[in-house]
Amino acid sequence: MNIPRAEHPNPQFMREQWLCLNGEWQFEIDTGKSGMARKLYKREAGLSGKITVPFCPESRLSGVEYKDFMHCVWYRRTLELTEAQRSGRLLLHFGAVDYEAIVYVNGFEAGRHKGGYVSFAVDITKLAVTGTNILTVCAVDDTRDPLVPRGKQSEEFYSHGCDYTRTTGIWQSVWLEFVPDIHIKSVKYYPDVESASLTIHADLCGGGTLRAEAFYEGKSAGSAEVHANGGFASLYLPLSETHLWEVGNGRLYDLKFTFANDTVNSYFGLRSIGFDGMKFLLNGKSVFQRLVLDQGFYPDGIYTAPADADLLGDILLSKAVGFNGARLHEKVFEPRFLYHADREGYLVWGEFPNWGLDHTRADAVYGILPEWTEEINRDFNHPSIIGWCPFNETWDLHHTRQNDEVLRIVYRATKAVDPTRPCIDTSGNFHVETDIFDLHDYDQNPETFRARYEPLMREGEFNITFPDRHQYEGQPTFISEYGGIQWSVVNDGGWGYGSAPKSGEEFIERYRGLTNALLDNDKMFGFCYTQLTDIEQEQNGLYTYDRKPKFDSAIFHEINSRKAAIED
Repeated sequence: MNIPRAEHPNPQFMREQWLCLNGEWQFEIDTGKSGMARKLYKREAGLSGKITVPFCPESRLSGVEYKDFMHCVWYRRTLELTEAQRSGRLLLHFGAVDYEAIVYVNGFEAGRHKGGYVSFAVDITKLAVTGTNILTVCAVDDTRDPLVPRGKQSEEFYSHGCDYTRTTGIWQSVWLEFVPDIHIKSVKYYPDVESASLTIHADLCGGGTLRAEAFYEGKSAGSAEVHANGGFASLYLPLSETHLWEVGNGRLYDLKFTFANDTVNSYFGLRSIGFDGMKFLLNGKSVFQRLVLDQGFYPDGIYTAPADADLLGDILLSKAVGFNGARLHEKVFEPRFLYHADREGYLVWGEFPNWGLDHTRADAVYGILPEWTEEINRDFNHPSIIGWCPFNETWDLHHTRQNDEVLRIVYRATKAVDPTRPCIDTSGNFHVETDIFDLHDYDQNPETFRARYEPLMREGEFNITFPDRHQYEGQPTFISEYGGIQWSVVNDGGWGYGSAPKSGEEFIERYRGLTNALLDNDKMFGFCYTQLTDIEQEQNGLYTYDRKPKFDSAIFHEINSRKAAIED
């Protein structure tokens, strides 16, 4: 059987003993949400249809391709286990299940998880048996619930505006991991460029000697070990060779951990990030962030890339037109994408799919904070992530303003969980407490666009929209959405921002004028162009939805890669 997406889902924390569970599962849409009453979780139960995991049922690749609302769906498959495989812990991993997942093993509940975008694991050791096991998953999702973040999934029947086809249920890989009783639960990395070292914080189960060894291109580059009695342990690992993680050059060190009988393979990048006034610094040098908006949608897989090569492919497409990074927009991207970004030296902002969450309500904090902190902890070690952004465009809802305290709490929690990276409280508007003051500006006239931000260079005054709602306090700045120029390869009612150019030449000159205005501004540390590819009806990408270039990529590469004023 050809198993889709069979590569290891998390290269930064990888054991050799694992089993991919992607492929054909039984499947049923539970329209009446009666599956619990019908006991579909029981070992002897069966489901009426089939699906290909890890693709969501809305997608063509799933084999289902049902696009109406599905408030509850069920999955089921068998799993054969030997006595030897049951000798330690059995951890059943899910890359992502949208939205609330209830996991059963052999008719008994094994665990639950709420949050449609982050990974989780369930320990099924006590419920598994030697021989045939039945795995069942119930996924409950209500896109219209004001406390359920949906990102860019359409809350209407059809896709519309900048909301697209929904994703329900399992949409990332499922795998089983065979883990010794004494094992490493998680690790956090704190690289130090100045001392050429890595500090490691480890969460352990059981006692013993924890050893970490670093390698660069196969050659040992340092090691450290500590005796631990379980719980928390810390290692200081000095490096014998210094190789910096830089834009376009991942230069990753490999890591090997051993703890009793547990062995985990990982990697890290040696880099520092920070600010000097208005300048973004990477390893102490000013680097202009030439970003593109990447929303991570695929025509056949919706939220799920058809193949691992497609994840890398999008990064290479971005680099081909001169971008050095991306806002990973309104979606938590899978660890495999971040792995490729790490290898490519590609800058990314980690975001949360906050759209659909009613940010005017105080209890909205319960709809974001648990899953958001899970995301930060999951992706903390990726050198490619250079900032966090939990909210995007928190417009008034039902004539009610955002609850500022919700944004403030989430910002402060972000800084508590990760003090090493900057955090934007809400991209575009309305800022409450933030490390960076960004704006979205879709003005299509390069002259008025440039003039709007010239006072920032002359007097340090940021010409912000809605000055009655937020005030600029001198933070580093960038325009985190601009452009969005419409160019439809086929005339099917697509849209973009502003009026569409009348010719390809006009498109290019508009792009050049808007981009030069930001590159020439010595108080801007970056830009983010909307967007990398078309998505369904939104046709303002530099590539079509099926990843074909609309113009000669070299033209945009020349425009984007010109030296920025702030880099001098």
